[in-house]
Amino acid sequence: MPVNSKNANRKGTTGETEKNRRGKLQEKAMSFHGRGTVPHSNPGELRRPKTLPELFSSGRTVVEPVSSKPPRLTKLLLNVTVQGSLGALQIIISPESTVDDLIDAAIRLYVKEARRPFLPESEPSRFDLHYSQFSLESIGREQKLISLGSRNFFLCGRKENGGLVGSGSSESCSKEAEKVAAKTGFHWLKFMGF
Repeated sequence: MPVNSKNANRKGTTGETEKNRRGKLQEKAMSFHGRGTVPHSNPGELRRPKTLPELFSSGRTVVEPVSSKPPRLTKLLLNVTVQGSLGALQIIISPESTVDDLIDAAIRLYVKEARRPFLPESEPSRFDLHYSQFSLESIGREQKLISLGSRNFFLCGRKENGGLVGSGSSESCSKEAEKVAAKTGFHWLKFMGF
């Protein structure tokens, strides 16, 4: 039977096509494994990517300015947690500002966002700033923010006698527990040591 041009591409028709197929597979396999079909002049030498090394060789040189001073901070991002609130307020303020400015900005933002619980008063002089809720000592109002060394703070209200709201002596805590026990019927609260 004569070989048709249609059947010439079929598998097993001639031995020559089988040889060609095997040769192509070997070439592909060599290139797949990193050994290209074109031999290199020096196999130990790597081919350099095409770059433009003479891009700035026209006599102009690029010189970066050498700065003797590190860049100055223009703004600080501070986190202030208000007592009783769930999340921290994020306040952007200049580093030259004082603690008093931060308290004022935090209260204004808290009221503006209508966060809960609502503040009984929005006067900044009625609040103190602390490093954390466990810190008993408040931060001085005249201190600069850049010198504080922290970016996370806790804001809580002042008590009239100079103490903090919610923090007093153990006597006042036990008196509060007795009041709650009398109102709710939990008499076992008076046996707990506060």
